[in-house]
Amino acid sequence: MLCWTLRSSSSKNKTLKALPIVTMKTATPIRLLLVLIVAVIAFHVCILVKIIPYNLAWGGRLKNDTDMYVFESFSILINIILVVVLLMKIRVITCYANERLIRIILWSFFVLFILNTLGNLFADTNLEKLFSILTLTSALLIWKILKDKNDTALD
Repeated sequence: MLCWTLRSSSSKNKTLKALPIVTMKTATPIRLLLVLIVAVIAFHVCILVKIIPYNLAWGGRLKNDTDMYVFESFSILINIILVVVLLMKIRVITCYANERLIRIILWSFFVLFILNTLGNLFADTNLEKLFSILTLTSALLIWKILKDKNDTALD
């Protein structure tokens, strides 16, 4: 079981103090990726509440509201998981998951974004093809985060 708590800025937990500090080299891609993911979540929420028509997403393959609710809910959940993992990486959320598990999850997201980029390139809608830029950017940001193995905490 994973257990986590939000760390306040005034917290001086001794176990966190001993961890290495995230350099700007790693902190910047994490922050950029968090902003990008929040924007993606907002986009999917707009589809879910029908502000944006669902035929523009998922390669134009969604055929009815039920499909849309399932796919959009799944997408939002996956993006929230990535946000949580990134916050764990910079120790905003503390947990019992070790750095190796966090890296495995990030590698999984890297592969997912690469595959999603390829899928978006062959989508039926131009908007979805445009999203290949966002998914490729996400993959590259995760790659940059994964390149630096020693950065694990942000103070």
